[in-house]
Amino acid sequence: MLSVFKEKKSEWLILPGVFMLGIVFFFLTMSNVHTETYDLDRFSIASETIRSPITIEDEQETVRKTRETVQSIPDRFDISDEITNEQINFAEEIFDAILTIEEDNKLDVDKENQDQDKLIPLTEQEKVQRLKMLLSDEISSVINDQTLMQLMQIPIEDREAGQKLLVDSLEQTLNNGVRTENLQSAISTVKENIKYSTINEDLKVPLNKLTEFLVVENSFFDVEQTMEARKEAASNVEPVVIRAGEVIVREGQTITNEVYENLELVGVLDKQRNVFPIIGLILFIILVCSIIAYELHLMNRNNNLDRAKIITVLIVTFLAVSIMKIVSLFTIEYNELYYIVPIATSSLLLKLLINERLALIMAALYAILGSIIFNGEIAGYLNAEAGVYLFFSQVSSIYFLMNVKDKTSILKSGFGITVVNIASVLLFIFLSFEKYALQDLLVHSGFAVVSAVLSSVLAIGLLPFFETGLNILSDVKLLQLSSPNQPLLKKILTEAPGTYHHSIMVANLSESACEAIGANGLLARVGAYYHDIGKTVKPHYFIENQLSIRNPHDFIDPSESARIIINHPYDGAELLKKYNMPKEIIDIAIQHHGTSLVKFFYYKEKENNKYVKESDFRYPGPKPQTKEAAIISISDSIEAAVRSLKEPTEEKIEEIVSSIIQDRMTDGQLDESPLTLKELKLIQKTTCEALKGIFHSRIQYPIKEAK
Repeated sequence: MLSVFKEKKSEWLILPGVFMLGIVFFFLTMSNVHTETYDLDRFSIASETIRSPITIEDEQETVRKTRETVQSIPDRFDISDEITNEQINFAEEIFDAILTIEEDNKLDVDKENQDQDKLIPLTEQEKVQRLKMLLSDEISSVINDQTLMQLMQIPIEDREAGQKLLVDSLEQTLNNGVRTENLQSAISTVKENIKYSTINEDLKVPLNKLTEFLVVENSFFDVEQTMEARKEAASNVEPVVIRAGEVIVREGQTITNEVYENLELVGVLDKQRNVFPIIGLILFIILVCSIIAYELHLMNRNNNLDRAKIITVLIVTFLAVSIMKIVSLFTIEYNELYYIVPIATSSLLLKLLINERLALIMAALYAILGSIIFNGEIAGYLNAEAGVYLFFSQVSSIYFLMNVKDKTSILKSGFGITVVNIASVLLFIFLSFEKYALQDLLVHSGFAVVSAVLSSVLAIGLLPFFETGLNILSDVKLLQLSSPNQPLLKKILTEAPGTYHHSIMVANLSESACEAIGANGLLARVGAYYHDIGKTVKPHYFIENQLSIRNPHDFIDPSESARIIINHPYDGAELLKKYNMPKEIIDIAIQHHGTSLVKFFYYKEKENNKYVKESDFRYPGPKPQTKEAAIISISDSIEAAVRSLKEPTEEKIEEIVSSIIQDRMTDGQLDESPLTLKELKLIQKTTCEALKGIFHSRIQYPIKEAK
């Protein structure tokens, strides 16, 4: 019933605490998502610089840009190779036909010289007529006789040069494509080539006439290619986007129609749109607080939560978020002051004061909150760089704080934090692909170093506040309490040396058993050191301290002996309270005997008084409430029983350990502890192995007989 009451009490503290955190989160981050609205008119003068609170596409501007791009794409034309080849063939056909006529005429002349009476030489007009008979209808119907006659009158060498010039110019012009609108320009180009060439002047006139016939339209509008080109151009148009933080209008500028439309687009003229970021922030805070509440609930269910730990989470979280908010007030676009935030302090404190799991989870939540806090108060924008940096810094602090021996280990972990912080800074610089001056690199790295140093120093400075102010038992404090120089340990050593040795043995057994089942081994060790401190009140009444003296219990009644024995846990608790020892240590001292029976004196009294009440010979309790207290209770009895064996063999050790654990379970001493049967079996196995290592067989050296 007691454990159930404690669980309910802690559970009721979780919800108010988390609700308070939610309120803090809301007020500290509200300015980061709330967009300021303005009452502005067109063509008025801006009284301040206004930036876009969101990233949004300007659809109208995108459409206009796309339209201009499409219109800038020229029409696509398809050049007909068939027409090109046909016209070139026409040109070559003309010259080839003239050459054929001349060769035929030469044969006729030779024949005329042999037989002048039979053949009459051809006139120029007859040659032209014969030439036209050789040419295609397309040529003969267009080219006039005068042009053909002029070509035939040119010497063959000059005509061949003109042919080459005409065909080359024609081929080049047609290959470039001739459209209706540039037909005359193409003809003029060929004529220009002929005009400024070095061919026979008499040949240029007929070639110009041929040019007018040969240069024709061979490039035609291609609808499919044109549409495809325009479609591709439209798809390549980048959307016109107004980025979050982008200046829309500067102070003193006129608010033109375009500027006014942009202001309206990003919502700084619409007061109603401010509601939505607030709703989003509330949902975000609900998610964060739900995670925190769930983790605290798990700790409470495992009996690892109390009021002090809840307060610790609240204070550490408030400090972490507040520091980030304060630094963000001085952070601008170019100074990146979030590098200097000593966020690792929170992770160090949570790991030292509570546990590593909660520290990791809270590290992630702090990093997410930091990405909002350092967003430059631009709604809808998360500073991912700040979030990643803060997360890496905290995780490194948790990782490098592995073995806590003293407070200087926190400073040592600061070196690891420094390395990770600088690596994170360099990571962002290299990923940005921007040129940084050496001065900027040194400044940002300096911020990272300061963050690590401040984190370590603040953790060391704040740790005593939580340990003393909230009476939280951390590993550092446990290590301090385990020092032999502690006054109470010196007291046990000097006043009850047998008890001191017994406590050391119980500490060893308890620690190994706790570590085997995942309990707090260090707490068990230190608790075992102090669990029998009450025996220093009357040390000689306990058998381990009775050296060379008679047992005082032989001279008093069994009931009086039982009273002295039963009082030692409570005498110890009073002594521990006097020295302001932690509550966990005091609880172990009170609970390590539970409500067990002082059997020896009970049965001794029963021999004389058969009506003796068993309750008079039982410890008042309470029974062990934690795993550590239960394990110390078991180890305490086992160590005393095994130490009493004259020859502790492995079989005897296993038998005693098994019987004691079984007796504790049967007597109900473990009913209120969270130990499971599986864990008890593991404790039994681990304890047997530890005892066998302590009481291992030794070589019996022969004793030299005296001569």
